[in-house]
Amino acid sequence: MAKSRKSNRDKSKDSNWQERVIQIRRVSKVVKGGKKLSFRAIVVVGNEKGQVGVGVGKAGDVIGAVRKGVADGKKQLIDVSLTKSSSITHIAKGVSGGAKVIVRPAAPGTGVIAGGAVRTVLELAGLKNILAKQLGSNNPLNNARAVINALEGLRTFSEVAQERGVPLEHLYT
Repeated sequence: MAKSRKSNRDKSKDSNWQERVIQIRRVSKVVKGGKKLSFRAIVVVGNEKGQVGVGVGKAGDVIGAVRKGVADGKKQLIDVSLTKSSSITHIAKGVSGGAKVIVRPAAPGTGVIAGGAVRTVLELAGLKNILAKQLGSNNPLNNARAVINALEGLRTFSEVAQERGVPLEHLYT
């Protein structure tokens, strides 16, 4: 009986993760006998509580590609520090390949103002009031990775105070 309880707990921990497929693309490889078709899935995994990851999976069928993408996304998880208004602390820029993304905090009640893959990543990270703009490429994979890059660069007030060696109260004055 103890085993079944433990496995149920493990399942409940996994159930709070949400997965959203951004893109499924059919790709082909030219081999000796002709063309070999497979599928590539770009998947965003997040718990809407400050953890998010982007994964890519390739397989002969769509379901297998999505499953591999989810596994890859869970390996690539990052932590995002959210403010009380479910926003970020400051403006951040992220780059991946030819894609550039700017994210900036917004007032409570604004919502998620972003497009495409950027919106999906921000929603699954748990951000509710944020503005984002894609610059350069509109490739979904590079844009998703650029947002992850921007969110990784965020610093909280306490982290900045600790780096500078000053009390937290001095930052607000």
